[in-house]
Amino acid sequence: MELMTRGELAKKTGVSPAAIRYYEEHNILPAPRRRSNGYRFYTDDYVVKIQLIKDAKTLGYSLKEIAEIMDMLSQDIDLDTLRQIVHLKHEEIEKKIKSLRLIQDLLSNLLKTPEKKVQVYLESFRVPKQDDQ
Repeated sequence: MELMTRGELAKKTGVSPAAIRYYEEHNILPAPRRRSNGYRFYTDDYVVKIQLIKDAKTLGYSLKEIAEIMDMLSQDIDLDTLRQIVHLKHEEIEKKIKSLRLIQDLLSNLLKTPEKKVQVYLESFRVPKQDDQ
């Protein structure tokens, strides 16, 4: 089992030492053990945990959700519970996609608006000059 400093763990995982510190302070990562000199040391399982954090962030999980998942994983989470968590995130993403598609359709329709209508619309916002009255 390899023991690493925070800096070594950061290099190995591609995550900054500040991010690792943040994860520890916010209970996303468990606090590492300390050597007799007071220095923290990290084991290989921290590499796996940080990779999970990175993957979960990529999948759209918030750090709060990741902290909850990490807590559950440390307590013998069962497969059905894990599947339910993933299923809920999948549904959330589906809703976001539908919402974004609606917005995209609205924008597409706006782009199809004839130029003359757009000009009339824009004119309605212009303040008349003193000379025009």
